[in-house]
Amino acid sequence: MKCKNAKWVLAFTFFISPIQALETDKIKLPDMGDSAGALISPIEEKELGDAFFRRLHSAITINNDPEIQQYIQAVGQKLATNSDTPGTPFHFFVVIDKGINAFAGPGGYIGINSGLIITTDSESEMASVMAHEIAHVTQRHLYRAFEAASQLSLPTAAAMLAAILLGTQNAELGMAALTAIQAGSIQMQINFTRSNEQEADRIGMQTLVESDFDPRGMPEFFLRLQQSSRYYGKGIPEFLRTHPVTVSRIADTRGRAEKFPYRQYPDSIDYLLIRAKLRVNTLGNNDDIVRFFSVRKNQGTPEQRAVARYGLGLIAIKKQQFKQAEQNFQQLVKEFPNQPQYALALAKTALDARQYKVALERYRQAQQNFPRNSAVKLEYITSLLKSGHAKQAYQALDRLSLKEKRQPNYFRLLAETYGAQKQQAKSHRYMAEYYYASGRTQEAITQIKLAQKSKGLNFYLAAILDERLNYFIEEEQERKRNQ
Repeated sequence: MKCKNAKWVLAFTFFISPIQALETDKIKLPDMGDSAGALISPIEEKELGDAFFRRLHSAITINNDPEIQQYIQAVGQKLATNSDTPGTPFHFFVVIDKGINAFAGPGGYIGINSGLIITTDSESEMASVMAHEIAHVTQRHLYRAFEAASQLSLPTAAAMLAAILLGTQNAELGMAALTAIQAGSIQMQINFTRSNEQEADRIGMQTLVESDFDPRGMPEFFLRLQQSSRYYGKGIPEFLRTHPVTVSRIADTRGRAEKFPYRQYPDSIDYLLIRAKLRVNTLGNNDDIVRFFSVRKNQGTPEQRAVARYGLGLIAIKKQQFKQAEQNFQQLVKEFPNQPQYALALAKTALDARQYKVALERYRQAQQNFPRNSAVKLEYITSLLKSGHAKQAYQALDRLSLKEKRQPNYFRLLAETYGAQKQQAKSHRYMAEYYYASGRTQEAITQIKLAQKSKGLNFYLAAILDERLNYFIEEEQERKRNQ
């Protein structure tokens, strides 16, 4: 479990201030530079990234909605493919939090807060933040050594990174987390360098252009960030004082953007729909959101008006007003038959109303119409489980791609499938994998022990359970030793 000859990564985080339309209380824009060039190996980096991501699951709310995940991953991969090092592996995810924030961690893990997506005025603005983060990864800006780092175990190093991230969001929470896991006399240093930011701006903008996003989205977003920082006066966090979004930086990005020919960059309908869904899932006050969408359902293009109706339909589902939601989505599917979000919303309306036969037929039709859509596949599997078709759900899970099977929710669905088929040992085994992937190692240990008590264990499964139990216990003990 020890990391040899490696200096672990500290997470780069990019926080921006609240816009008037969205309340939050943080402005944060730290940057962590490369140390002496002593970079960890790709295998070590992947292991640390995976551990870091598990740790984040236990500290913040990470989106598990298949549609949202599919969208952010698609935009991220489009940008990564057009970056300066297209072979670098990345994993993009959304944090369900109204704070305006994005961050990059080890192993190419890049998180974007739902608050940031909601607040952006265009898809290019959102993409500009993602491209900026990608550049920090590809240019190795993330690496910053701290003393005795090579002595840290993997879970301790991951916990340290997560604590630093928590500290940038909440100083008291972060300090408590650091105190809880700090081993020995480890000293940490974080420096904020403008040169790193300028390089990330420059390379990120080139990535934007290569990916067919508007390069002007970057300076426009920075301008609003800089303007809103005025509300904080002397209360601006220290790292923003040492690493500000300056007028010169805005001017520099604007100057670079103006070198590219001007043209219209329309937002994708997927961006508009995902932003609407995140608004419903994140902001909480249904009455305010109803007013927001009600005003817009009669404004803009037919597609924009449809997005507002989609938002109202999602609110109707939350309020269990299924008849209203049904009417809404039926009309949207009729008008826009090639948009999978409307078909899935219509199917979900029936599923949540416990009209299982209707829901299954709608999901099957969606699968037929959108055979490569991962969100459709996963929601169809959920509907099969809820309607008592566990064997079909298992078959559908088996047909998923390797990439789709790496998601934590895959293990949860597999556990539910085995449980519905009275295969309790396998159900507990895969629920343990779900808990572990979600950063809940103690719960994973409990599930493995329950699996070991199940009847009918064969030698092969028993050996797997023993191996996983030892692995989980070792990691949990390592975590506790450093408390």
